[in-house]
Amino acid sequence: MSSALDRLKNLTSKISAYEITRKENLKSLRELFFKIGIDKKVKNFEDIFLYKAINLSGASLVQESLGEIKEGKYFQILAISYDKNATVKSKNVSLAYFGRVESVEDELKNSVVEFIIRYRFEKSFMTLEHYNEMLENFIK
Repeated sequence: MSSALDRLKNLTSKISAYEITRKENLKSLRELFFKIGIDKKVKNFEDIFLYKAINLSGASLVQESLGEIKEGKYFQILAISYDKNATVKSKNVSLAYFGRVESVEDELKNSVVEFIIRYRFEKSFMTLEHYNEMLENFIK
């Protein structure tokens, strides 16, 4: 019995920690949204979540080499939009262009990489909520 209770306490603790982290993440993400200039292309912060994904060219987003530049590339934030009614369903949209990656200051580069990771973190929660709601269709 105590084993089940311990598991429940552990699960509750993890869920609580994730929600606190998520709330803090959204706050930081909003600050970065303005700091790196995404607000120049996307007027409302919440609208960034309408994109299917946001990617980065010019620097690595892989954990082992996070933020390492790819020389000779352009440093740019690209979003993928999707329109199921369009002839071409998805298209890339430039949200921010910073020039050659070698000329971008480290602070800006790090802020952009952080923005992408924080965006993906929140987007994963939204996806989780979406599929959780879809599963409700199968509950009898």
